[in-house]
Amino acid sequence: GDTIALRVWAAEEDQTLTNELIEQFKEANPDQTFDITVGVESEANAKDDILVDPTAAADVFAFASDQLIDLVDAGVLQAVQDVDTVSSQNVAGAVEAATVDGTLYAYPMSADNGYFLYYDSNVVTDPTNWDAILTDCAAAGKKAGMVLASGWYNAGFFYGAGFTTVLNDDGSTAMDWNGTSADGIKGTDVVDGMLAIATNPAFLPITDGDTANQIATGELGAIVSGTWDAAAVQEAFGDGYAACALPTYTCAGNQVPMGSAAGYKMIGVNANSAQVGWAMELAKFLTNEQSQETRFAERQIGPSNIAAGESDEVKANVAIAAVTAQNGANGVVQIVGSGYWDPSKAFGEIIAQGNPDGTDVQTLLDNLVESASQPTE
Repeated sequence: GDTIALRVWAAEEDQTLTNELIEQFKEANPDQTFDITVGVESEANAKDDILVDPTAAADVFAFASDQLIDLVDAGVLQAVQDVDTVSSQNVAGAVEAATVDGTLYAYPMSADNGYFLYYDSNVVTDPTNWDAILTDCAAAGKKAGMVLASGWYNAGFFYGAGFTTVLNDDGSTAMDWNGTSADGIKGTDVVDGMLAIATNPAFLPITDGDTANQIATGELGAIVSGTWDAAAVQEAFGDGYAACALPTYTCAGNQVPMGSAAGYKMIGVNANSAQVGWAMELAKFLTNEQSQETRFAERQIGPSNIAAGESDEVKANVAIAAVTAQNGANGVVQIVGSGYWDPSKAFGEIIAQGNPDGTDVQTLLDNLVESASQPTE
């Protein structure tokens, strides 16, 4: 008969929605009295703030999938108990992203964090390969844009060709990009393919964080980005607004599909919670089919719940349909060390500029791998 006190952390833009879902949770448990408060916490910063003092953190909190390993290593996350139900109800990629060493540590909440291709169908007639996209854009006096100076984006060329990144126990990143992939493709072949795109006059290398500004110029016929730019692209492309999974690119004479770094949002339960049982019930409720349907209806957030994702409304959303197709086909859950980002950005910047110094491609890759493989201090 005691009142169950719980604290929930959610992003600022999700405050109204979260409070609405909490009221529904209370209604679903009429025999229990709750005192549930909601605080503001960015999903992107959740890990860093929680690790300052896990015992002072919220009982239930939302976070991005790339923070999972650090939270697990710190002993912050309570393992999910109803594994079969949660696993069977959500897409495989989201479940994988919430799992470490065979243990499910969080409740998948969304599956729309990733990148794909937006294109103007009045300009691009064949969005399935880079060669055709660049040809169509050139004919229309337009550009096809993408961020290359980022290890989140440029990894897609390597992931699609069968290369990998793995986080080591010492915080370094193991990479095989300077060798030959499991698909028999050389890393140098991938770079040659990237350079062919980057040096095409119809290609526009975009600075990370500047996609919205470039879309607004009206000069693009296609762009690689994510759901966050959907409104801007729709306004720019008008009745030609369209999106699909990433195109293939020419690599060693063959068409190789681009992969992508697929990201997911999830809800975790603090293992330090004094009400860990009820915290788990709340986390499960906030991520169930009905809650994900509500989250899509009010915030246009793509569901990880399989049934919710099958609704006509979700399928009719151009951007979410595209990211779902991309993540399902060639999306990779990217888990890398902090030492990966600067070298991969520098590498991408060289590619974006067309390798202006003419550095040997193998040397570029060897330098990247060596730098990323250094242990984190």
